[in-house]
Amino acid sequence: RELLPPWLVIVAGLTGIVLLCVSTKDVPVAPLRTKYGIVLDAGPSRTILFIYQWTTTKANKTRVIRGCSSCPVQGPGVSSYSESPQNAGKSLEPCLSWAQKEIPAEQHSQTPLYLGATGSMRQLNLTHPILSDGLLAALTVTLKASPFNFQGAQILSRADEEAFNWVAVNYVLENFFKYDWQGQLVPSGKGMAGVLSVGGTSTQLTSRMEEEKQAPKEGVRLQLYGQMHRVHTQQCPCHGTQQLRSRLLSLLIQ
Repeated sequence: RELLPPWLVIVAGLTGIVLLCVSTKDVPVAPLRTKYGIVLDAGPSRTILFIYQWTTTKANKTRVIRGCSSCPVQGPGVSSYSESPQNAGKSLEPCLSWAQKEIPAEQHSQTPLYLGATGSMRQLNLTHPILSDGLLAALTVTLKASPFNFQGAQILSRADEEAFNWVAVNYVLENFFKYDWQGQLVPSGKGMAGVLSVGGTSTQLTSRMEEEKQAPKEGVRLQLYGQMHRVHTQQCPCHGTQQLRSRLLSLLIQ
């Protein structure tokens, strides 16, 4: 058997000593780049700005949220500004300024910005569509003036709103995926939870339809984490908190 040259043995030994002496924290590791997205949830009573964070990690072609922070907008919901739409846009400015500080400046132009209005704006759009259009236009002016990548402001349908609620609940419960003992993303193997949403004037039950033939035409289809989900919302009108309170007061009066 041939012996290694003495110089090669010395070089190998020195290399081993150097590697043992170097601390792991001294070896730079390129971190995964964090990306950001902003969603303004314009609800009936107030508006909240949410900043979501994610990296390049995907679970079956869908991003994995790594962090979330929020800024409650001062004042009532945007529908309350129907007589002064410019004030609705101005009410968002403090939280937009806060978001500019939270997100690195070099990523402002790459950060998508959305606004979704819900219940009270749907009602206003039914009764006074001109006023609701004026509000959306005023909000759009303010959001376009921000340094972020404005993607639109719209009134969400009831079906879309409840479908998003369903996604949020099942995401938090880790029903779409989970982390295995190696820290890898794998299917959770759990079933999907239904969501009971109690509003002011009605209650909604949103669940996943297991069979395609059971999915009503008005259901929402979602492609998430490698699977197709068909979500349907069943409306229960006159079963919201306001109606229950009115019934209770009526009984007390009687």
